[in-house]
Amino acid sequence: MSSPLPNPDTPLYHHALPALEGWLEQMGCQRDEGNVCVWHLRQPAWSADVELAVEDMNVRWTSSSGGITQRSFPYSLSRSDVERAIMVGP
Repeated sequence: MSSPLPNPDTPLYHHALPALEGWLEQMGCQRDEGNVCVWHLRQPAWSADVELAVEDMNVRWTSSSGGITQRSFPYSLSRSDVERAIMVGP
């Protein structure tokens, strides 16, 4: 069960892990069966793999044309900023 989400302007490092997991689920991500730190998000024009790493949140987008873009987001960024960046896609 996920924890309640703090205000969207709250830095990610102030979110409990269950809250982060619930947020990823709300965005439509699915947890990887082989690696609990990785979440997958599928959109019509792209897909993304989101990794909850120790220092940063790493996102790797793959466009429908096969192009790959990778970015790291520090946990000091707000949840709303990171969500907007992820959902913009590659």
